[in-house]
Amino acid sequence: MAGSTPASLSAEAPASASRATKPVTPAAEAWRRFRKHKLAVASLFILGALVFLVLAGPWLWAVPINEIDFTAKLKPPSGEHPFGTDDLGQDVLARIIYGGRISLAVGLAAMVVAVLVGVVIGALAGMSSGRVDAVLMWITDLFLSLPQLPLLLLVIYLFRDALKSAFGPEGGVFILIVLVIGGLRWMPVARLVRAQFLSLREKEFVEAARALGASRVRLVVMHILPNAMGPVIVAGTIDVAAAIIAESTLSFLGLGFPPDIPTWGRVLFDAKDYLDIAPHWAIFPGMMIFLTVLSINFIGDGLRDALDPRRVV
Repeated sequence: MAGSTPASLSAEAPASASRATKPVTPAAEAWRRFRKHKLAVASLFILGALVFLVLAGPWLWAVPINEIDFTAKLKPPSGEHPFGTDDLGQDVLARIIYGGRISLAVGLAAMVVAVLVGVVIGALAGMSSGRVDAVLMWITDLFLSLPQLPLLLLVIYLFRDALKSAFGPEGGVFILIVLVIGGLRWMPVARLVRAQFLSLREKEFVEAARALGASRVRLVVMHILPNAMGPVIVAGTIDVAAAIIAESTLSFLGLGFPPDIPTWGRVLFDAKDYLDIAPHWAIFPGMMIFLTVLSINFIGDGLRDALDPRRVV
């Protein structure tokens, strides 16, 4: 008949309509937004390659990190030593691979400490009022006003030997550096979480949950905190980069890990007197720090765009 619709078209119409109206999950929408940030996507691949290098490197490049060969000292990059050698003939690539695991582990662990402390203090301040909020913010402002690098050096100097004797040379220094760096990076997270809580605790869905009898703990854990985690995740990525730089600074100043445990900062510290005759020794660890920190910062920018519901992407 002239006005009839073919059966195939009528069958396809509901299917296409259901596909068009299929709800998009928040995770899928965040991933779509993140993929539009080209630098963030490229940085994600670069960071993944660096992580693969430091994790799989000992099997791909099985050269001892402390193997001394005076006949090959300060050799430039070659097929035998792709990143050259240091003043003891040690392979720089092997030391960078091993040191990368420590540097990245310090960055991640310090970020976890900073985020946990910041979320707890920020949530307490945001859900409280009056004196509790004022005291917590006064403590936060006090820590923000302290000079972080001198304080970091002082705490490391005072407690390094005690923790070394308790947990060993590597474990003691690792715990101390993570706790100190994380303990000096929680303040921005606390202020951010407090601001989010002050805004979210008056929203309709929180009022509805409170009217239904939800306890304060349930309001925080189930309703407010999940909606405040977007900015916290972005701040956490920035803390990873800051922690890697802080660890590299400590190692460069000789207050980080001992000389037989190479980190990227320690390799830079050892290379500082040979910049004229062996620049490769400093270039490669510096390049690793630069690429890692830059990639993490771009990923943080991409997460900020992806997790901000007010941005139209």
